[in-house]
Amino acid sequence: MVLSAVLVTSTKEKLSMLHSVGIIGAPFSKGQPKDGVECAPNKLRAAGLLERLQQQGCAVKDYGNLTFENVALDEPVKGSKSVRTVGSANQRLSEAVKAVKRDGHTAVMLGGDHSLAIGSIHGHTAAVGPVSVVWVDAHADIHTPLSSNTGNIHGQPMSYLLYELQSKVPPLPNFSWMKPCLSSRDLVYIGLRDVDPEEHYIMKLLTVKAFSMTQVDQLGVARVMEETCDYLSKKPIHLSYDIDAIDPSVTPATGTPAVGGLTYREGIYITEYLCQTGLLSAVDMVEVNPLRGRTEDDVHSTVSTAVDLLLGCFGRRREGNHLPDYSLPEP
Repeated sequence: MVLSAVLVTSTKEKLSMLHSVGIIGAPFSKGQPKDGVECAPNKLRAAGLLERLQQQGCAVKDYGNLTFENVALDEPVKGSKSVRTVGSANQRLSEAVKAVKRDGHTAVMLGGDHSLAIGSIHGHTAAVGPVSVVWVDAHADIHTPLSSNTGNIHGQPMSYLLYELQSKVPPLPNFSWMKPCLSSRDLVYIGLRDVDPEEHYIMKLLTVKAFSMTQVDQLGVARVMEETCDYLSKKPIHLSYDIDAIDPSVTPATGTPAVGGLTYREGIYITEYLCQTGLLSAVDMVEVNPLRGRTEDDVHSTVSTAVDLLLGCFGRRREGNHLPDYSLPEP
């Protein structure tokens, strides 16, 4: 009986921590060339994200939108674009995520483009120590500044974060604050299908664990998630979710769509599974771009899917939910 009570208390404490959500808006687009992604944080809020989290029993604190400096005359450095602006923005985001974690919440960063993962993951590790990263994306985003053929930093964030690539990232202006904070052993990719040759070389060199869409098709998403969580150590999990991981038939309003992606159901299952581990400690939702939808339906489908993915991270179950203290009304 005592053991049972201890287990119940432990479960409640775990759920309480899991369902205390701190939201940071990061309306930032300079890691890539297409305007519109900076509109996503407010679009996600307007779609009812906060209210729906509260309705499923979450305590929610909205920290508002960060403001970012747009550095004048931000000329390319060693081929990478907007380096000073991206470095400054990520430093600010790192501090914001660190503050949310120290307040005791699961941090949710609403991007913004995927270059923001630099600051988000850095701030997370600064607050809690080593983490595991589950990177759900059509793209690996592991170019170094010197291997990238576009210079867009949203295709490079992982190289800034990994200890093993520190020697391949040159000193860059406004990045002196940034120190690698992630081991390649603590990284899993899910949903890859548009990986550049240079990125493929890096991933094989570092023996990074990756489930491309080929593996998702072969194994099924349930097996992928079992293997992902078996592979990762029991560190806090940082989920970095690029909306383009989902097939563009479902989420077309994004900057770099790639056909053959995750279905809506597969995408939701990933979040449900990670929620159930009790280890989910921070979430990025990035690359929702309302200006890239051709129709209002495109935008609505993309935004509503992003909201559903976030709800899945915090206990929404497709078989239904009810609050723990609910009881039927008496006649």
